[in-house]
This record gives sequence, structure tokens and C-alpha cells, in this order.
Amino acid sequence: MSGLNSEILINFTAAETRVAVVENGLVQEVLVERANRRGLVGNIYKGRVARVLPGMQAAFVDIGLSRSGFLHVSDLVGGERREGRLPDIRELLHEGQKIVVQVMKDPIGSKGARLTAQLAISSRFLVLMPQANHIGVSQRIEDEAERARLKEALLEALGEEGQRAGRGYILRTATEGAAVDDLRGDLAFLDGLWRMVEARRAAMTDVGCIYEDLPLALRVLRDMVRPGVERIRVDSRELYERMVEFAQAVNPALAALLEHYPGERPIFYLYNIEEEIDRALARTVPLKSGGYLVIDQTEAMTTVDVNTGAYVGHRNLEETIFKTNLEAATAIARQLRLRNLGGIIIIDFIDMADPEHRRQVLRALEKALERDRAKTAITGVSALGLVEMTRKRTSESLGQMLCEPCPTCGGRGLLKSAETVCHEILREIQREARAFECEKILVLAAPQVVDRLLDEASSLLADLEETLGRPIELRAETLYPQEQYDIIPV
Repeated sequence: MSGLNSEILINFTAAETRVAVVENGLVQEVLVERANRRGLVGNIYKGRVARVLPGMQAAFVDIGLSRSGFLHVSDLVGGERREGRLPDIRELLHEGQKIVVQVMKDPIGSKGARLTAQLAISSRFLVLMPQANHIGVSQRIEDEAERARLKEALLEALGEEGQRAGRGYILRTATEGAAVDDLRGDLAFLDGLWRMVEARRAAMTDVGCIYEDLPLALRVLRDMVRPGVERIRVDSRELYERMVEFAQAVNPALAALLEHYPGERPIFYLYNIEEEIDRALARTVPLKSGGYLVIDQTEAMTTVDVNTGAYVGHRNLEETIFKTNLEAATAIARQLRLRNLGGIIIIDFIDMADPEHRRQVLRALEKALERDRAKTAITGVSALGLVEMTRKRTSESLGQMLCEPCPTCGGRGLLKSAETVCHEILREIQREARAFECEKILVLAAPQVVDRLLDEASSLLADLEETLGRPIELRAETLYPQEQYDIIPV
């Protein structure tokens, strides 16, 4: 976010905390954490192996939640290989075995949490990996001289203890420019935290949480403050004071960024964030040029379709397509962050004949994604002209967090037409009449379906009455959704 005028807004209530990242006056990211549904990523649990799945090289682990977590053998052994291959999970785990694991991904939909046995605890500048034995540097720090300086600084801070009994560390992006004393402070903090984790692990006899990661507001200070962030505005005096206290303990320079917002106007209305959240739940995203995006999120992947819409350009069709795709590339990167979309993402840009145009659009997408905190990878353009990419998913998307499936359509996004329901009713009447002896058939259905049966389908209904030799009575039920009906032999 270097070079950007950026600020972070925090809206706090007892029920939920909401965080918005605003860059150059435009909302780029929205995070929501509810008091009754705290995220689990980073939490460490003492668990019990519930089931071993040799065919999948994985196990389900009971960690005290409603659904067991999923642990793959690669997340159990880390980089360890035997003759170039992963070991058989049955050699490592058995049902009933106690194991300490950490949540990598929150439960999403019907899936339980994704777990790892390779534990890691973060501070402002460092990530402690107790089972590793190396020093790594964030890939976002690209300057080779700075990378080497930071490694030397950490080794100096570690002193004669070396890597503290074989522990590993990762120097985070925020470490850029940090001094040896900064690292010493973080090392002392992590030492104390790890001692606490080990003491709780030893004391626990049953499954349960050993260590819980920081709440969202404090994670903002630890994880989201980068060069370019000018201030962090908090609308709760109580939370503001708590954040100042935390900042002074972790990194006093952060306290200077904090600002209490006492205004009567809600803080999220300052930059139309409420409107942006509503737009981020919509399927269609308009572009300034007149084109638009269509974003569809499914369990397997997210697809993004780019359309020119009303944009006709000023030169020729190829130039119009190129300009629309360039604008779409920037908009797509923003929408992925704003909606917190992860996993496999397929982008269908408008077909471009010029290879240079295709290269520039792909480069524009890569550049726009550089500011994303989540790890992204573009695999290139497929044989069908689709851009395939991935974005690391660790929690529910904004839509999954704020919405639930429609009770009328069951989440399909489509309803059977009144005509289709009418034909179903006519077939069902025939079946019911054959199965039961009755004087008449009573049909209860939505008003629009009854209207169609009495209008366009009236001749079919009359023919059916004559065939069955029994009257068919229709009754409109205003509370019935369009697809619901009942057929009652009387």
C-alpha cells in the first residue's frame, strides 16, 4: 500500500466489529467479526483423532466444535518426506490419539475447519514456528540487501542461543526497516506466549482450545498496518483505549496512528461504506465506462464475466474491448478483496485479438492484485481464453458471512415458473386420483399459479375433470411461495 493515502475505519458494537480499509477515498476491504461467531484461524486446540482416512491421506480431528476438523498428512509432517514421498498417515495417527493442532481455515459451509500440526504464533514483526528450524523472510520484501540485513538482525537478536532450541522464525512484511531492538522485544513476547501455550497444553486432559488468536480489532494493529496507512479511526472510546494499550505494549509507533472518532454521524457513512457493502452482495458490478461484471460464487469456484454493456467506445470495436477489459481488471482485483473471495477464480475477459492487449490486461490485473493481503497466483490464460487464478481462502466470504440461502429458491437463484408448477399440479392430480377414492380434488397453491390454472390452463383443467369424473377445486393461498402446492383428495 506504499504510495497510497490509506486509512482504516473500525465500527464497534457489543455484537460485532467491522473494519474497512479505505485507499484514496475508495473502500478496498471489509472485515466482519461477530461476538457469537469469532473466527478460528490461528487458534490452537488439543484434539482427538476421530477417524483416519487412508485413501485420502487425512484424518478428522475432534477439537470440541460442532464439526470435526480436517488434517491432511502434508499438514501433519510439514516438509518431511521419506524417499521423496509423504509417509502413510496410518503410521502417524490412530483413532483416539491426542494431538495438538492449529486452525488454518475457518469452517465454511458444510466443511469443518482445515487443520495443521505445524504450529505458528505471530507477533508484530515475527512468526514463531516451534517445530521448524529455519529463518524465512516475507516474499513481499523484495530488496535483497534488506532481506539479508533482516536475517542478520534476527540472528543478532537471538544471540548465543542460536535459533532458541531449534525453533524457526519468519520475518513479516512489517519488519522492513526494523532494528535489532524491535526484534528482541518481539522475541521476548513470543517466548512468553509459547511458554503459556505449552503450560496449558500440559494441563489440559480433554479436547478444547489451548490458545485463542487476537480479536479482529487487535489483529488490525498486528497484521494490517503497512506503509501508507495514515490513521486508524475507532468509533468506540472503550475499544480505542484498549487498542492504544495493546499498541504501546507491542509497538508504540502504532499508538500514534490511532484516533477516536466521536462524531454523531456513523463512521461507516463517512465513505459510503454501508452502500459499498450492499453493492458487494450484488451479482452485477457496473463499470464507469458502461460495461459491467457478473460475479457468481459457487462452492467449487468463483466466476467473473466481463461485458461491454452500454460502452461503445470512440474508435473501433477492438479498442472498446481493450479499454473495458483494462477497467475490469482493476475492478476485479478490488471486488476480490472487498468480497473476500477465495479459492479458484475464473475470469472471462472479452476476447481480444491483439496479443499485446491481452498482455497489458493481464499485467493490469497482476499490478492491481499486488496490494492484496491474501496470497494470489495467476496461472495464465487457458486454451479457452480464460484467466485462471487462485486467492488464498482462510475464512468465509462477505456474502457467506452476511447472508443465508433464500428460503424461497433454496439458494438456486431461480424459481420454477408458474407455468411449470401448473403442469406439475396437473400430473400430481392424476396420480392422486388413481391412488385414492374421493369425491373431489382440492388444490392449494400460490395465487399466481391458481390464476394461471383458471386462465391459460383452464382447458387442460376441464379436460382432466372430465377424464377423472370428479370436480377439481382450486384455492389460492397467499402465504404459499410460487413453487409450493398441496393436492388433497376429499
